Amino acid sequence: MRVKKIEKPDSYTQTIGSAYKKLNWPEWVKKQRDSWHGVDYMYHGKAEGTFDDLVQRYCETLMGVDESVGTVMEWLKANGLDESTMVIYMGDNGFSWGEHGLIDKRHFYEESVKVPMLVRCPEIFEGGQTIERMVQNVDIAPTILECAGLEKPDYMPGKSFVQLLKGDENNWRDKIFYEYYFEYDFPMTPTVFGVRTDKYKYIRYNGIWDTNELYDIENDPNEIVNLIDKPELQPMIKDFANSLYDWLENSDGMQIPLKRNVYHRIGDYEHPNQY
Repeated sequence: MRVKKIEKPDSYTQTIGSAYKKLNWPEWVKKQRDSWHGVDYMYHGKAEGTFDDLVQRYCETLMGVDESVGTVMEWLKANGLDESTMVIYMGDNGFSWGEHGLIDKRHFYEESVKVPMLVRCPEIFEGGQTIERMVQNVDIAPTILECAGLEKPDYMPGKSFVQLLKGDENNWRDKIFYEYYFEYDFPMTPTVFGVRTDKYKYIRYNGIWDTNELYDIENDPNEIVNLIDKPELQPMIKDFANSLYDWLENSDGMQIPLKRNVYHRIGDYEHPNQY
C-alpha cells in the first residue's frame, strides 16, 4: 500500500521559533500554536495519532460525504430530475490544516474563511467553469428563492448569484466583511473583524493588545508577510477600517454579544478549573 506524504503548508513552521516576528504576525497566533487549536497541542493532546493521522481521517470522512452526494445525484437522474434541479454542495466553514501553525476555523485567514462550493443545474447554466468572484453563504437563500420564482425579502442579506452562473458579473460586490466574537470556551482567539477584496485583506482585532494585519493576497496568497505598518499603505488601511465600521453600524453589529457562561471552559488548558 502506498502512503502519500502530507505536505505541510508554507506558513507551518514560522511560529516554532521567532521567525513570525520578522513577518509581523500577531503574538496570539504564536501562543495559539501550543493550544487546543494549534498543531503542537491539538485538542489538548486528546486527538489520537499525529497531525498527519488527523488529516487522513478527515479526508476519509469526506469520502463518505462524497458517496452520499453521489447517491442523491443517482436518485435525481433515475427520476428524471437531474437536469432541472439545482444542487449546491458546500461546507459551513473552512478549516486550517497547519497554516500559521493552526488547525481551527476561528480566524480570518484564507483557509478558514473560504468555503468549498459546487453548484450544478444544466437547465440554467453550462458547467465546467470556475467563478472567481466573491460569493458568501448569505447568498444561498436569495439564489434558491430566485430559482423558485420568488422575490428576496428586504430584510434578508445576501444576493442571488444566478447571474454569475450565467456569466454576468455586473454590479457584483467588490468586498466582503467578517466578524468573529470571542468565545469563553476558546479564549486563545480574540474578537476578529475584517475586510477582504480580490487583492487585499485587512484584519482588525478587538480586546487584545496585538498587531492588526494586512495581506496582499494577490501576490502573497499564503498570507506570509503582514504589511500593516507600510507607510504608503496607511490611507488604504484607514479606508478599510472606515468601511468596516460603516458595515457594522449598518448591520447593527456595534454591540458585542455576551453569554452567561459560568462553568469550566473546555478550551483553556492553562486555567482548567476556573469560573
